[in-house]
Amino acid sequence: MSFFEALILGIVQGLTEFLPISSTGHLTLAGKSMGLISNDQQWTAFIAIIQLGTLVAILIYFWKDIINILIAFFNENIFNRKKYSEQQLNSKLGWLIIIGTIPVVVIGLGFKDIIEGAFTKNLFVISISLIVLAIILAIAEKTAKFKKEMKDITILDSLLIGLAQAVALIPGSSRSGTTITGGLFIGLNRETAARFSFLLSIPAIFASGMLQLYQEIGNISSGDEIVNLIVATVASAISGYFAIDFLLKFLRKNSTFVFIYYRIGLGLIILGLLYSNIINP
Repeated sequence: MSFFEALILGIVQGLTEFLPISSTGHLTLAGKSMGLISNDQQWTAFIAIIQLGTLVAILIYFWKDIINILIAFFNENIFNRKKYSEQQLNSKLGWLIIIGTIPVVVIGLGFKDIIEGAFTKNLFVISISLIVLAIILAIAEKTAKFKKEMKDITILDSLLIGLAQAVALIPGSSRSGTTITGGLFIGLNRETAARFSFLLSIPAIFASGMLQLYQEIGNISSGDEIVNLIVATVASAISGYFAIDFLLKFLRKNSTFVFIYYRIGLGLIILGLLYSNIINP
């Protein structure tokens, strides 16, 4: 992998992690186009590690929210304990993020070998996921009430969105796409659905990235590999920050249909390329 290829992959990761169009799908397509995918586990590890860049993007963008959530959560659950019903919104958000993270942890650990195997880079699976999840998002758009705000999210809502996040373990689904879809189905307005989606992703991205970094750090055998990882991670952080800002502002006045059409179009193009044997699954 060259410096330029690492830079491109980092930018792709940052942009597509937060837009509901699937980072895994785009990275796999880019990686195969560049001839970079030869080892399933190494490629999965590369993706997981550069996700830490997008984690940095979230932490920087939402740093005030995160600090307020942490302060309120520790204050009202450890130092000045209160019943959940009596806690302020930021403390409740801490619980909602924890509860919403449980499904992806349980399912992720249970299907770890499948997730890290050839399943991750299978373009047929990715193309079908792009199309099917786009249709489900379209249904959510058509049926959503868009009335709920952050203060209206319940424990059950958080668990349902958490289950939607677990669906994103299927390559091509998109973490932001599935969680925003889940948010719309339970009645959240679009911006709130995206904002909660980003906050909910923090533990999952951190755990996945740190675990893969710990497991694969010994396999980084050259200075070039380290440089490429750093370049891709920094690029994903910068592009990810702008993607977050863009999507939140975009969803204040617009629907997600532009992403729905894009997902379906990309999925059909990939299927066409596979059918023509231009690319391999």
